[in-house]
Amino acid sequence: MRRWDAVEAFVAVVREGSFSAAAERLGVSASHISRRVAELENHLGTPLIYRTTRSIRLSEAGEQYFEECHRLLEGFISAEEQISRQQEEPSGRLKLTCAATFGERFIAPLLPTFMRRYPRLEIDLHLSNRRVDLIREGFDLAIRLGTLEDSSLLARRLCDRREYLCASPDYLERYGAPHTLSELAHHNCLQGTNSTWLFQDRGQRRELRVSGNWHSNSGPAVLAAARAGLGIAQLPDYYVAPLLKSGELLPLLENNRYRHSGVWLVYPKVRQQLPRLKLLCDYLVDQFSSGPPW
Repeated sequence: MRRWDAVEAFVAVVREGSFSAAAERLGVSASHISRRVAELENHLGTPLIYRTTRSIRLSEAGEQYFEECHRLLEGFISAEEQISRQQEEPSGRLKLTCAATFGERFIAPLLPTFMRRYPRLEIDLHLSNRRVDLIREGFDLAIRLGTLEDSSLLARRLCDRREYLCASPDYLERYGAPHTLSELAHHNCLQGTNSTWLFQDRGQRRELRVSGNWHSNSGPAVLAAARAGLGIAQLPDYYVAPLLKSGELLPLLENNRYRHSGVWLVYPKVRQQLPRLKLLCDYLVDQFSSGPPW
């Protein structure tokens, strides 16, 4: 049991990023966590974590050990929940992440109803445009937008999502509208978190690197710049649908719009049997079943 406590402490330090945060997560002192990890390193005969005053870094052995230990820990948690799920009301912590604006508008408002339905659950919602490592950082679920990269994660489609290339009438009056993808090189392209934009070209997916004098990691900031006539933006439908309808923004290169995008529920394979995760995924899918709410 003492060895298991040490493994749990080690995994918590890696996921939380520090000994003090791991101690807070597990409800013990930082010195307790430090002792447990030291015991583990002594038992294995090799350092697992290199400590500095401001950060931690895994050794090569620590990387390998973490990959195995987090699977063991998740398997243990999953086994406990599967045994008790028919006998008890769902309980435990759900840690999820989502892009900031999408999460604020469309995910966070749905969660209070879910929690009233299952009051013993604890929700830990992280809204960030940073692409988190679900396994290393201990997340149960990510809500990801766009197209999925190949990975070992499991995915479930939540709804459609469309990217629109658009600009204000004022900008187009001054600089004209592009008629081909190559003409974008002559326009001021307002960049968000990606320096490449996604299109469809002759039936094939094409990523195009763009440039301009406006960069921001905030979608609303890019939208504000487009509305002010600073340049051309590529933004998802939930930002621009009302403005396209009103004519405040005009769509461009519609024949090149990439049409195979979506919003996805993404989770590690080791989490798929957690009853609380399935409940949340089913709930979110049901809430979006009548179509995107924008």
